[in-house]
Order: sequence, then structure tokens, then C-alpha cells
Amino acid sequence: MFTKYFSAIPLLVALLVICAALSLAQELKPISLPIPQMDGGKPLMQALKDRRTSRAFSGEELSIQELSDMLWAAFGVNRPETGKRTAPSAVNWQEIDIYVATADGLYLYDAPPHVLRPILREDIRALTGLQSFVKKAPVNLIFVADYSKMGQASDEDKDFYSAANTGFISQNVYLYCASQGLATVVRGLIDRPALAEAMGLKSDQKVILAQTVGYPKE
Repeated sequence: MFTKYFSAIPLLVALLVICAALSLAQELKPISLPIPQMDGGKPLMQALKDRRTSRAFSGEELSIQELSDMLWAAFGVNRPETGKRTAPSAVNWQEIDIYVATADGLYLYDAPPHVLRPILREDIRALTGLQSFVKKAPVNLIFVADYSKMGQASDEDKDFYSAANTGFISQNVYLYCASQGLATVVRGLIDRPALAEAMGLKSDQKVILAQTVGYPKE
């Protein structure tokens, strides 16, 4: 009886290894975003008039096209010949990374190929802020400064410029949302150590702000 039992262990181990490998392969599959649509939305002055903060979101998910357009507007590449982007960046450090937390998991926006790179399959929306609405809103953006991209800048300059650059990106998101009738709020109430640990950030990466995006609650 015991001999028969133990002889089955290698087969079970092999099956577990195969299942783990398949799961890992699924986790590592990137999402290619559709080409941003640049011929829609409201005129700039109307979008500025309608720009506002909202903390009430419906549970409706954003379409993949809306996600594509929003991320491009936030900090996408608008000059492919130079790699420069839709928001200014001191010394062209481009040190701000945008992480996208959804019900499906956590992704990193890779701007040059316009792709979402999977980071976690876990839903960490509840960790992106201290307000109750963040765990149910469809999208929470997390703005992370990678200080390793900022060369020999002083600690003071790293803090200052990464905060300023995040502000530019966040305002782009605000204007996109105003143009498309979406709700958004930028947030600083975050348990940053807990969020950084869940995201697996390195010591030279710093969570600056988060921003919730979704359809307004009726």
C-alpha cells in the first residue's frame, strides 16, 4: 500500500510543476494596447472648464481603448523619433512609472511599445489608498518614481522633480477624464510602505501619488 502511495508522488510533483509553469506563463503575458484615438474628445478649453475631482465611481469597467487613450494621454510617447512624451520630464529622466491596478491584477505601463506588463495577478486596489472607494473603482493608477533613473541628482532634487513630474502626468489624466466624461481623483492618502511591499518595489523606487479613474456613479 505505502509503496503504491509513494510511487505516485513523482507524478504529482510533475503535475504541480507543469501547472505552476502554465500559471506563470499566463502571468507574464503582456497586453498590447490599441493605437490611441487622437481625434475625439472635447476641445481643450471645454475640458479645462469641465475638469474636476470626483470620489464617486460606478463599477463599470473601462474599455481597453479608453485605458489605451488615457495612458497615452498621461505619459505616452508623442514624438517617436526622440522618445519624448506627453508630459514634461526634467533632464528627460522619464523617471515616473505608471502602474495600473485593476480587479485582474497589477500592470506596468511600458510607454514606448504602448504595452501593459503584468506584475501581479493579485487585486491590490484596496492597498492603493485609505479611502473606501479605491477597492471597488475599476482603475487605480500608481505613480512611482524610479530614483535610479535620475543620475547624480541630490536627494532633494529627486524628491522635488519627481513630485512636479507626477503633477504634470496627473493633470493629463484629469484633462482626459474631463474630455471623455470619466470621473477621477488624485490621492496622497496611501500606506506607502504596505503598497510598496505588495508591489515588490526596490529601495530606490518611491510611491508618489495614486489616481482613481472610472465612470461617475449615477
